[in-house]
Amino acid sequence: MQPYTIGEVTALPGSAASGTLAVGIKAGDSTTIPFTIIHGTRPGPVLALVAGTHGSEYVPIVALQRLRASIDPATISGTIIMVHVANMASFLARTVYYSPGDGQNLNRVFPGKPDGTLSERVADVITREVIARATHVADLHGGDGNESLRPYSYWITTGSEEIAEQSRGMALAFGLEYIVVDHNRPTDPARSSFLSNTAILRGKPAITTETGDRSRVDEEMVGLVERGVAGLLKHLGMCAEGPPPVAAAHWIDREQVLRADATGLFYPAVVKGQTVEAGELIGRITDFHGQTLESISAPFSGEILYVVDTPPITKGEPVGMVGTIAPPLPYPGTIP
Repeated sequence: MQPYTIGEVTALPGSAASGTLAVGIKAGDSTTIPFTIIHGTRPGPVLALVAGTHGSEYVPIVALQRLRASIDPATISGTIIMVHVANMASFLARTVYYSPGDGQNLNRVFPGKPDGTLSERVADVITREVIARATHVADLHGGDGNESLRPYSYWITTGSEEIAEQSRGMALAFGLEYIVVDHNRPTDPARSSFLSNTAILRGKPAITTETGDRSRVDEEMVGLVERGVAGLLKHLGMCAEGPPPVAAAHWIDREQVLRADATGLFYPAVVKGQTVEAGELIGRITDFHGQTLESISAPFSGEILYVVDTPPITKGEPVGMVGTIAPPLPYPGTIP
């Protein structure tokens, strides 16, 4: 095993090393990306774990802090790259979705541009320094400051059939029972938009996970991330021990993010995990004097994966997500 280097940080076999990636200055703005390399003693995959793509999704950020301390490099094969906070500007400013530096959603600008806005430059650094070096990628998300969310993963099926199948295995290994089957990500590598999709379109199996609720650091949710990473390490042959994959996944084969057509105050009529019928009220938006501007209904029957439950809402922003669980399948963990 040779030493493993990213930027100016080198980890020797059987050791861990931490540092930062610099995002260059343009128009007076710059930032850094803190990361850790955990380098094993035997050859194996390179698993990238990225937290803080949205800066107010704290559960994965805290989970990686703990995993940084608890994983013994001497016990693993291959290498783990942990990005502790991908979107530092948003994290420090406590903003939902968007970076205060440029008003952009980092998880919509991949693969980024080396001379672009702050978010585009962050995406470019992550694409070149993390995704390009990895063999497998997990983008770890959670309920943002406005989202009441039940845990679930995304299985993204863009890319080749082989990569899709490997990504499916990762989703099962992470252990969350609800898995959204996403067929609708962009297919152009130059406009991949999402972090995990960027990896997939470059031939690297990847998943996106959602754990946590309204930015709260909940011990149960942190534990789900820790368990999920342990499941991935076992699945990829990087650790001998670890939890088994989910035994019987609930595959969500139809989903829709519901968006606001007005700006004002949002009043939800449902809660996360609730089953709804087509046409059932999801919530309403009022103006700042209490007059209803819009009533939002379920487009089809399904389950609420998340719902916004804080009042501020801006036209175009999500108010919730509904998904339909596929019928029971012949054997666990598969889809047709």
